[in-house]
Amino acid sequence: MRSLTIEPLSKEAFAPFGDVIETEGSDFFMINNGSTRRYHKLATVQTAQPEDQAIISIFSAESLEMPLTIRMLERHPLGSQAFIPLLGNPFLIVVAPVGDVPVSGSVRAFLSNGRQGINYHRGVWHHPVLTIEKRDDFLVVDRSGSGNNCDEYFFNEDELLLLNPHQ
Repeated sequence: MRSLTIEPLSKEAFAPFGDVIETEGSDFFMINNGSTRRYHKLATVQTAQPEDQAIISIFSAESLEMPLTIRMLERHPLGSQAFIPLLGNPFLIVVAPVGDVPVSGSVRAFLSNGRQGINYHRGVWHHPVLTIEKRDDFLVVDRSGSGNNCDEYFFNEDELLLLNPHQ
């Protein structure tokens, strides 16, 4: 079983999978009579059909036991999905490139510093939300509309991956 190396989350490293949502190093302009910095268009919501809507939800996630065997990934073929941490806690991200099925050899893992959110582009394979804390909350921006927007892929036994944030 291949052990995933956890990389620090950066815009450059995560670019093949989506956007990193953060203010650090991002351009801004002043609004509200100079009292507010607006970090504009840090990510773009993607939807497949004109009648789709971008929606905002809150996910309250519980941690999984680590080390974790990565047995499955999911993707959303009809829209992007963004996770923005609400409590400022670091969280883990496991992704694979867009394709018919994820290839275990191309799976990567990242660690958000807790001030960074992410926006998975349409069709990017990813593990469901992985909090390090016992419980954590995320603002989620994704798509609502008709059609199946969640495909799951379960790896064969010889493709399983190990995620160990304590290495």
